[in-house]
Amino acid sequence: MRYKHFQNANVDASVLAVGTWALGNFGYGDVNEKDSIDAIHAMFDGGVNLIDTAPIYGAGHSEEVVGRALKGLDRSKILLSTKFGSGGTTLKGQREGLKSCRDSSFANVLYECECSLRRLQTDYIDFYFVHWPDYDIPLEETMTALNKLKADGKIRYIGVSNFNQEQILECEKYTQIDVIQPPYSMVSRRDEDLMKWCVARGIDTFTYGSLGAGILTGTFRTPPEFHPGDPRNGFYPFFKEPNFSKVMKVLEVMDGISAEIGKPLAQITLNWSTQKEFVSTALCGVRNPAEAAENCDTFTWQLSDAHMAAIDKAIAEHLDFDGSAPVK
Repeated sequence: MRYKHFQNANVDASVLAVGTWALGNFGYGDVNEKDSIDAIHAMFDGGVNLIDTAPIYGAGHSEEVVGRALKGLDRSKILLSTKFGSGGTTLKGQREGLKSCRDSSFANVLYECECSLRRLQTDYIDFYFVHWPDYDIPLEETMTALNKLKADGKIRYIGVSNFNQEQILECEKYTQIDVIQPPYSMVSRRDEDLMKWCVARGIDTFTYGSLGAGILTGTFRTPPEFHPGDPRNGFYPFFKEPNFSKVMKVLEVMDGISAEIGKPLAQITLNWSTQKEFVSTALCGVRNPAEAAENCDTFTWQLSDAHMAAIDKAIAEHLDFDGSAPVK
């Protein structure tokens, strides 16, 4: 496993992190809890020391699974990340019966932290993220709540997810921002400049959608048909034409590299991302120990400069769309 030193947070984190969106049974199909926990343990055994979750992933279910996975392990050796402020687990969501909403109020920040600590069966959270901007609540109020949690020892580091530069600068008037969480992969590069700007300021990056929701693994060679509740129907725009065929052009280049070096596309994808200086760690979901072992094996080797350049050239030639999640 490779590690990077997080600047503001002053910790060493693995360049691969466990992503747990699917563990909440959040529309990605059936997920076996035992396999999920075994996969998380396999990632830890492979040198991963960072796991990311959120209460909105299955109305708290993902956090509960992570809590069970962490039970009995040395908590001091694991960096735990979760979020707040989005969906039915918020005070606003419960009060108004909403599954989709945002609430970054002072009261909700404190409330959701307590709920997450209970579900995760831990005394503290390492990285605590505002999941999405809440345009109804001043950022000063949200950051004040986070400063209190930090002073109380309930969180160690403060992060923002899906924020732009202007919003980050506003947050910095009231606290230190340690990390951001933007979407990033070959098919989702909208925030590249933001990520470079943040890393230059000491703010490290957790990237989500690292495998392009699976499209960059070579699993899909024809446009797929997902069931109605699957997030890939709308959250990601590259599973439909004409974008799907454009991604296949890049995969042709990756197929050639794969044949040359004998490595699977998923590993090529993860190395392409994490070899970028502005990617601190890449979130990657796993369903079973075999997937975990393959993902961790990525970091026993690296892409050459020539292979990196060939992939970048294919991206520049074919991927003329923004595959990032919509900013709202």
